[in-house]
Amino acid sequence: MKEMRILGIHVENRVAEAGEVQGILTKYGCSIRTRLGLHEADDRNCATNGLILLELGGDAAEWDTLEKAVAACKGVTVKRMSFQTA
Repeated sequence: MKEMRILGIHVENRVAEAGEVQGILTKYGCSIRTRLGLHEADDRNCATNGLILLELGGDAAEWDTLEKAVAACKGVTVKRMSFQTA
């Protein structure tokens, strides 16, 4: 069986933590198949927190390293969804 993994990354303060998180995502960019960033924004305001969804591909050991690196960032919470496929 093959694993399919999705990471949800909640960044509490995008201004303070975005640089460190972005650096980690760039470092492990070859393991990221799909990336979706979500935050509330309108004509007057832009939310300070945000959510990043990642679909991972490639080496599962590298996924674990990526997940640990992002989770070690201050103000960041990581949740994992894992699916087994045929």
